Amino acid sequence: MSINKVLISGNLTRDPELRATASGMPVLGLGVAVNDRRKNQSTGEWEDYPNFIDCTMFGTRAEIISNYLSKGSKVAIEGKLRWSQWERDGQKRSKIEVIIDEIEFLSSRDSNTASHQAKEVEIPPAPEITVYDEDIPF
Repeated sequence: MSINKVLISGNLTRDPELRATASGMPVLGLGVAVNDRRKNQSTGEWEDYPNFIDCTMFGTRAEIISNYLSKGSKVAIEGKLRWSQWERDGQKRSKIEVIIDEIEFLSSRDSNTASHQAKEVEIPPAPEITVYDEDIPF
């Protein structure tokens, strides 16, 4: 048995990037900064170290959500890890990203307000994605 489940919360590192596949399916790309705390060996102080995580969402929900997020927005994301590999200029490249199943807004759309409560938005259910099934070797 294997489990592929990820839960992260953090702030967007850039404005969301909405694109579309060749078939017209919306694809939303997000960068999320998630802090990790480590003890500095030389000073003995605890320090925050950011981890920068690429996240991707597919379908109509991605298109709708792109209207509510911007750089600095705080979000909670539930999803799964996906590894991909490609070649550019003769160099093999790869990355691990989070494919978003669920997303919750943890800061208000108007960053000038003092209230930073979770925002509920009417979002259609996640589409069934089978694009990557043929990549499974078993």
